[in-house]
Amino acid sequence: MWVIASTVVAAFMAVTMIFVRLKAAKKPVTVKKIILPPIFMSSGALMFLFPEFRLSGSEIAEAIIVGVFFSVFLIRSSRFEIRDEAIYLIPSKAFVFILVGLLVVRLVAKSIIGRTITLGETSGMFFLLAFAMIISWRLAMLYQYKKLTVELQRRLASRT
Repeated sequence: MWVIASTVVAAFMAVTMIFVRLKAAKKPVTVKKIILPPIFMSSGALMFLFPEFRLSGSEIAEAIIVGVFFSVFLIRSSRFEIRDEAIYLIPSKAFVFILVGLLVVRLVAKSIIGRTITLGETSGMFFLLAFAMIISWRLAMLYQYKKLTVELQRRLASRT
């Protein structure tokens, strides 16, 4: 029952992310918009206060490594451009497929891993995987954004 519920929630979150990302492309990007999602997500780490969600060192390492690996696909699909004296995220046609692909891989891995460790440990591992993925993705976005901010300032200064 819990596996089905968590799968439905993960699918709903993926679909929501697709719509949020498409809508966000219509507005300029800011540092705040880049860094707030991981900050909000960090509250989920409170699950580790409860023993059933705690992980071993190897489980933590595995989750972080896989999360960082998955973030590469998101990083490669996230590009910015300077438009109308602001910085915008360019919507990638591949983003939807990448997000759905990552969801499918997560669901398959979750069903395989869920046979060998408890539901709480599986939940903890997949939270950590997602958190490592979003942190590394957002740090890469922030780096790209900062580089373009310098370029934008140069362009604006050369006009005056």
